[in-house]
Amino acid sequence: MISGLLAAGWMFYFANTALPLPQAPYGFTLKHGSSLRGIARQLSADGLLPGPWGFVVLVKIFGKEGSIKAGDYQLDREITPYQLVKKITEGDVSQSEIVFIEGWNFRQMRQALDAHPAIKHDTTGLSEKELLQRLGAPEESAEGLFFPNTYYFSSGMSDLSLLKRAYQIMEQRLNDAWRERDPNLPLSTPYEALILASIVEKETGKSVERPKIAAVFINRLHLGMRLQTDPTVIYGLGEGFDGNLRKNDLIADNVYNTYMRTGLPPTPIAMPGWAAIQAALHPSSTSALYFVSKGDGSHYFSSNLTEHNQAVERYQKSGRRNRIN
Repeated sequence: MISGLLAAGWMFYFANTALPLPQAPYGFTLKHGSSLRGIARQLSADGLLPGPWGFVVLVKIFGKEGSIKAGDYQLDREITPYQLVKKITEGDVSQSEIVFIEGWNFRQMRQALDAHPAIKHDTTGLSEKELLQRLGAPEESAEGLFFPNTYYFSSGMSDLSLLKRAYQIMEQRLNDAWRERDPNLPLSTPYEALILASIVEKETGKSVERPKIAAVFINRLHLGMRLQTDPTVIYGLGEGFDGNLRKNDLIADNVYNTYMRTGLPPTPIAMPGWAAIQAALHPSSTSALYFVSKGDGSHYFSSNLTEHNQAVERYQKSGRRNRIN
């Protein structure tokens, strides 16, 4: 009886005595499938626990051995063993994040997912078609289907879950924007709007220019003119593009070469952000049919070829190939 009382007293004292942190803040990761003893040894080796066995007994007393949740945890101040048990069994994890950047293509997005250490990589080895099937997506290409944003998640979350979240957000926002679109656009479906938005995204990083860039392409579509935009050609070249767009590239016919083919390419060429989507569906009111880079990130817009050629002469005197759109 005395031994039992002493043991109970010691356990009460242990459970409610603050543990000094090895460092502040102190972070640790509990992996899926880790055993209670393995976790206790890990925290003991880090210097958080004075030894593993007391914590093991405490968790078992509360019947929480099967409730420990994997994830990244962070402690900013001293914590008692009892509070630590609650933290790891209630899943009070610190969140990781991943950023999908506007203008990324799907290959870049997938590379970022594969390289993230806190993500469970369930899509490894899946083809693009298989991945879309897992997401329940009816599209044949994954390009442009995911909304660029910062996504927060608990360690160990499946990359499929993150992709599904980004896919659903893009689907919802695109459909919302489509319902509020300007009248008389030469676009038949939300997907066509997504394709155009991806081109606008790749053509300029200046928010103020996006509606006017979109207007140039809208005007050309209305007139049956070719879009003649470099980013689609570059996308069609794929990983073989070495950073230099040559004349031969512009005359090599493929479905993404808008110098050779009329209309939109068959798929988006990147992830467009919200501003590019809005620009595609609410273009500026302008008669412009051409634009040329000024060399400072902005563009000069022209309504006829003569004016455009003059702008090319003015802004492209260095001899670099002008971007006629």
